[in-house]
Order: sequence, then structure tokens, then C-alpha cells
Amino acid sequence: MSLLHNADLSAAFDRAARSYDRMVAANPGYHRQLRRSARRLGLPDGGLGARLLDLGCGTGASTAALLSAAPCAEVTAVDASAGMLERARRKPWPRGVSFVHSPAEGLAEAGVTGPFDAVFAAYLFRNVSDPDEVLARVRGLLAPGGRIAVHEYTLSGRPVHRAVWTAVCRGLVLPVARRSGDGELYGHLWRSVVEFDTAEEFARRMERAGFVHVRVLPLPGWHTGITHTFVARVPTAEERA
Repeated sequence: MSLLHNADLSAAFDRAARSYDRMVAANPGYHRQLRRSARRLGLPDGGLGARLLDLGCGTGASTAALLSAAPCAEVTAVDASAGMLERARRKPWPRGVSFVHSPAEGLAEAGVTGPFDAVFAAYLFRNVSDPDEVLARVRGLLAPGGRIAVHEYTLSGRPVHRAVWTAVCRGLVLPVARRSGDGELYGHLWRSVVEFDTAEEFARRMERAGFVHVRVLPLPGWHTGITHTFVARVPTAEERA
């Protein structure tokens, strides 16, 4: 099970798009946990007047979660996989939601410009070639005081949580994925998590990128110690002074 990168990873997501929603629907709490992380942005007034970026939107599950927390916001949803975006665009969306095909590293070239009031990034940072570069770009897109919530598989560092993750992937996820022809992508999923930052390491990565008030928030259920929400914000002008 080797890691996929860049074009190979986008192509794997393109192929998996047809069955992706069925796969995540079988994950207990998947959508509920996304909504929880989106609420942790703490956007006031239902996001009224806010401009939000959903980075790595996939088939739109994170977009729907973001709208559940901020139904009055304008949302730009971005993904590197054309196949995933095609599925997302077929779903009904309110006015103010737009979809852009772009890797996280190429937002400016795709016409995605700030300032945004908040960024939501779900299951993204394990899949970019340079997480530090992407965090720096995201920080540059946020207005002073702008908020970020990262929802990510980041293990606690405790052996028991790595063992649970491996058991779930090898006992449930991979057998189903192989039957649908997507074993390569979900093998990448398993390995990308065990080789990525722990929750503590990713929080430090966010601090190095210039985010302040970084908090690591656990998620309940089987996700405990495996999936976390990272919330932070860009310093205000007064804080930078």
C-alpha cells in the first residue's frame, strides 16, 4: 500500500467518485462529525455576510456541513478531483455556493482570492505534497482575525488508536473498497494517516504557519484519538502590532 501523490491521487479520487458517497455513508458518524467540526468555527449570525472557503470539498459533504453551521454564508468549494466535483455539482445547493476545480496549491491560478472570513478543510492536509505551503497560502487568504477549522485523521500518538485505525481499515474499509475497485485509494487512506502528523504535531505546524489560539478538539465515538478538529485564527491587526 504505497502513498499516492498529485496527479495519481486526483485520478484515484476521480475513479472513486461514483461510490464515494456510499462509502462515507457506511462510516458511523461521518457526516455528524463534519457538522461538529464546522460548528467549531463559531461563526456568528449563521454566517450572514461571511465569505467562506471549503478547501478539499470532495463530493460536497464538507460543503453541506459548513452550510449547516453557516446557512447565510457565501461558500466557495474547491477540490482537485474533477470527478468528485462533478458529483458535488449535481446536488441541490442554495444560491451563493460555487465550485472550483483546483488543487490546494493552485488557488490563485484558479481565481480563488481572498479575503475569506473562514476556511474549512476536511481530510485535506494528509493529501497535499507540502502541508506547510498550503497552510501558508490559506493564512494569506484569510482576513485579519479570520478563522480556520481543520477536520482531519490525525492519530493521538497512542498505540491503541493506531491499532483501532488499522483494524477498521483492514477489517472493514479495505475489503469493501477492493470489491468496488477502489482498493488503491483506500490503501492510501490507511497509510497516509499512519505516516502523517500526530494531532500534537499538526497543531505545532499550524502555529509555525502563523495561526494563533490553536486548539485541538477531540471527536467522540470510534473517532476518539483518530480524528480531531483543529481550530485557530489569523492574528488581528492589533495583535500583530
